[in-house]
Amino acid sequence: MKPTQPDAQSIAVVDDDEDVRKAVHGVLRSAGFLPRAFASAEDFLHSGQRSQTACLIADVEMPGMSGLQLQARLAEDGLRIPIIFITAYPDARTRSRAMNAGAVDFLEKPFDNDILLARITSVLAS
Repeated sequence: MKPTQPDAQSIAVVDDDEDVRKAVHGVLRSAGFLPRAFASAEDFLHSGQRSQTACLIADVEMPGMSGLQLQARLAEDGLRIPIIFITAYPDARTRSRAMNAGAVDFLEKPFDNDILLARITSVLAS
């Protein structure tokens, strides 16, 4: 497999909350995905995993670079990774910004694991 091709099962989880990262990582692993967890957007950007990532799950609000800033940076770099945002602080304006910029979904914490898995499965099938 070429290193520039995303692995259909590789899902990146970017969240500053360790408990959320561990929980989502566990759910994804048990569903047969290959999750990679990152504590910040910067960690993800410097990981070398961008081109191998089939789907990105990112928190909206994080110290340093926010999830929306990460989304913009990936777009600037020409990477079209499907992004599912998760947030504990939902508001219509932020949701609208994320979706208008190409996010595939915007889930409020705590979210239903089955809904998250259904969204990922849908994204990967398209």
